[in-house]
Amino acid sequence: MDGQREMRAADRDREATAERLRVALEEGRLGLHEYDERLARAYGARTYADLDEVVADLPGPAPAERSAVVPATAAPPPAPEPGAPAPTGQPAAGPEVPAGSDARSRLLHLWMPWLRVAALLLPIWLISVSATGHVAGVWPLWVLGPWGGLVLMQSVGLIGVDHGRKWHDRRR
Repeated sequence: MDGQREMRAADRDREATAERLRVALEEGRLGLHEYDERLARAYGARTYADLDEVVADLPGPAPAERSAVVPATAAPPPAPEPGAPAPTGQPAAGPEVPAGSDARSRLLHLWMPWLRVAALLLPIWLISVSATGHVAGVWPLWVLGPWGGLVLMQSVGLIGVDHGRKWHDRRR
């Protein structure tokens, strides 16, 4: 066992230690400054012994029975309408749930952060213009313009929203 402690650690081991430190920070076991120091030591560790020193005084992961996380239960399938044929695994040819409500909700979810920032920046700009008496430029457009362009392209479907998943799927 002592020989393993002197073996070189892999990036995955360093990342697991960093995750353990992040959990300890969220639980309040570490302060932000101490977390930062330990994280730097974890990513600079060469051996398993170096990684063990970083987390030596932290408790291990909580057992499932002590965890506050509750597993999600699967929602029951929707009840079929009276007189509808039994499901066979194929979608029914009848009326479906309108896609518009789902699309509206996705668009609202996509645009809401932009709208909130616009609602914050534009009044600040208006107050500064009224206080100084001269318009030097509409500086909120430097933020809202490019961001709005990207959100618009996502809304139209020119670029995907889930770049990470597509990239991950291509790597396989």
